[in-house]
Amino acid sequence: MANAGHLVRRTSQREMVVPQKSLDRMEMRDMRNRLVQENGGPSYGTTNQGFEDPQKRTSVKKRTTSVTIPEENKVIELITNVASVLLSHQLSSTQAVKTEVIADNEKDAIQSPTRSEKEELGALASPPPGGDAIQASVISKPGDNTEDERESWDSKWQYLLAVIGYAVGLGSVWRFPYLCQKNGGGAFLFPYLIMLAVEGIPVFYLELAVGQRLRKGAIGVWNQVSPYCGGIGVASAFVSFNVALYYNTIIAWCLYYLAGSFRSPLPWSECPKEYYANGSYKIVRECAKSSPTEYFWYRETLEISPDINHPEKFNWKIAICLVVAWFLTYLCMAKGIASSGKVVYVTAPFPYLVLVIFFVRGITLPGMEHGLKHLFTPDWGKILDPTVWLEAGTQIFFSLGLAFGGLIAFSSYNPVHNNCFRDAVVCGIINCCTAIFAAIVVFSVLGFKAHVTFEHCIEERNSILMELFNTTDIDHIAAGEMITVNGTRVEGPMPELPKCDLQETLKNSASGTGLAFIVFTEAINQFPWAPLWSVLFFLMLFTLGIDSEFGTLEGVITSVVDLKVFPNIRKEILTAIICCICCAISMVFAHGAGNYVFILFDDFSGNIPLLIVAFFECVSVSYVYGLKRFSDDIELMIGSRPSGFFLLCWKYISPAVMLTILGSSVIKQVVNGSSYMAWDANEGVVTFEQWPHWAWGLVAVLVLISALWIPGIALTRLCGIHIIQDDEPAWFPAEELREFHTVVPHKVTYVEQKLFCIHEDGSEGLCCPIGAPPKENV
Repeated sequence: MANAGHLVRRTSQREMVVPQKSLDRMEMRDMRNRLVQENGGPSYGTTNQGFEDPQKRTSVKKRTTSVTIPEENKVIELITNVASVLLSHQLSSTQAVKTEVIADNEKDAIQSPTRSEKEELGALASPPPGGDAIQASVISKPGDNTEDERESWDSKWQYLLAVIGYAVGLGSVWRFPYLCQKNGGGAFLFPYLIMLAVEGIPVFYLELAVGQRLRKGAIGVWNQVSPYCGGIGVASAFVSFNVALYYNTIIAWCLYYLAGSFRSPLPWSECPKEYYANGSYKIVRECAKSSPTEYFWYRETLEISPDINHPEKFNWKIAICLVVAWFLTYLCMAKGIASSGKVVYVTAPFPYLVLVIFFVRGITLPGMEHGLKHLFTPDWGKILDPTVWLEAGTQIFFSLGLAFGGLIAFSSYNPVHNNCFRDAVVCGIINCCTAIFAAIVVFSVLGFKAHVTFEHCIEERNSILMELFNTTDIDHIAAGEMITVNGTRVEGPMPELPKCDLQETLKNSASGTGLAFIVFTEAINQFPWAPLWSVLFFLMLFTLGIDSEFGTLEGVITSVVDLKVFPNIRKEILTAIICCICCAISMVFAHGAGNYVFILFDDFSGNIPLLIVAFFECVSVSYVYGLKRFSDDIELMIGSRPSGFFLLCWKYISPAVMLTILGSSVIKQVVNGSSYMAWDANEGVVTFEQWPHWAWGLVAVLVLISALWIPGIALTRLCGIHIIQDDEPAWFPAEELREFHTVVPHKVTYVEQKLFCIHEDGSEGLCCPIGAPPKENV
């Protein structure tokens, strides 16, 4: 219900011929907010009880005029009728509707209240003690209305968990620890944190802000920035599609290991045996030469072939796991953020719970101090190595999930007044802290594994010496040399002794799938109640992977919706179609050479195209849309302008870093070449093979099928061909946000003029604003 101020203002203006739409809109929004507060519902998303179904708006008039009013209470009658006039006037398009509604009500509703009625009105204005009266101090935020018909998150926590779950992925657990110990230990944290500040958080902030401002998916957003930039969104959609294909393969592997974790003993804890008719047996030769965990990974799980040119047989076990993985992905995403947004309440916090459990277990293991010392002992000489900075920038870039389109899609479901700057900083710091914490957990366990391996090696060495010389107090003597013990000449050569080196064992710690499915599983074998720890570990990997899969696939689905490829298909059916297509294509990973194809996708389908996409994102915002215009939009949304540091990163630093990483990566590939790890079954070891020529052709297809959309859309637009159809700008209450945050026109500073080429009239130098929509319409 409207308060006394609303009643007086509306009664005094009821005879105006031209309705004041902005005033009516503010009053309606204020009333909706009060209804929400009264009913106790949330005011964040589409579940807000104050939201109305747009299709039911035409029936509001009938509902408001059918209220039964007690005749003995004139004041309640007065307020109810005036509220009816207000609602009818807001929802009608002509003055005639307003007049008709007033005529249908009793004449007392438009008469001035008597003195006694005024006294009763004043009494009603103050809520009685303990009553459920509506508080007049509640202030509605811009955007809390029904004009925005886009999906919304149910709460801020749901959104944050979705973004954190998307950004904190498998790379934080199995790639960062390896990079840290490889590139100088604790010294690697300095280039890592610097890259986070100048590349990670600024681009993260840019994507959240542009998605929240333009309220569309990646394709719609960049087409709105400029029709010539629409190819950026299409490119990110294709990259997301390629990455989603092989990323769900990791989830399938986790499901296979998770199923095996319920067996005791674990199937990878010992080598299989070949039995003979007389009951004797021998250990499988391939496993004896390698290890139980390596044999189970390469032979039992992957059924791997010698190289990528010989796929051999189809792997039905992994194929079934892939079908299950895609089915679970569909179930979680069938209704868009209405379903995946609820799943993140479990999938996002669970990895942290498991990491804490493993941390508590890890710091109690013998030898854990060796792992942590090896991880964080700084090698300051590594900082001068350009490769270290290159890998730090690459890790920051991909661990945050930039340029996939998922962040833009997630933020487009936010209220327009959401503080996207705070979200970017919080999520970036959480991602960084998670990576460091995961490195501590991983290397505490790897330190224990190295300690056990070292102790076994020493025991084996001492056993050999005791058998031959009845002593272990012998200096190092090369194999084959004659030795003397206690003055006695020993005939025969010195036998080959095992080499026991704790630091060398830690240096050989694998990354990626090798760390998860070989090294870590071998460490878990040494734990008491190993199946329990295995279940927790692979559940953690599954939840980490499925969270990132949501964001990656959401970028694809939102882009297809924006392109209107299937305009008459419901979103859950469209999601099912896309998941089925992805499942069918992902069967290329379910044969003997599937792991090699996976490595090819992992190394090339995302890295180079994502760098290209992110570079053009910064260029589009800084040089096409305009930094001042973008800063004005952010100020409207959050009430403050981005600092000069972020403007500097968006326009100069971040694009320069991306070009450097991209150029260095290409030069490194050309000069040093590229190889992949193949499994030699005869020797039970990993070998390195060069990619065949046809594989390089596939690499070129994976890169170009994404990157060529950026210039392709621009060229076709110049030729008058509209591949991406122009759409109306999304709803954005600019004037109301300006009032709410009391935003005043920004005066261009001297620093902005000199550093960013922003002129006093607001135009910008070094820019080419071609085809951008008018500012007042966006």
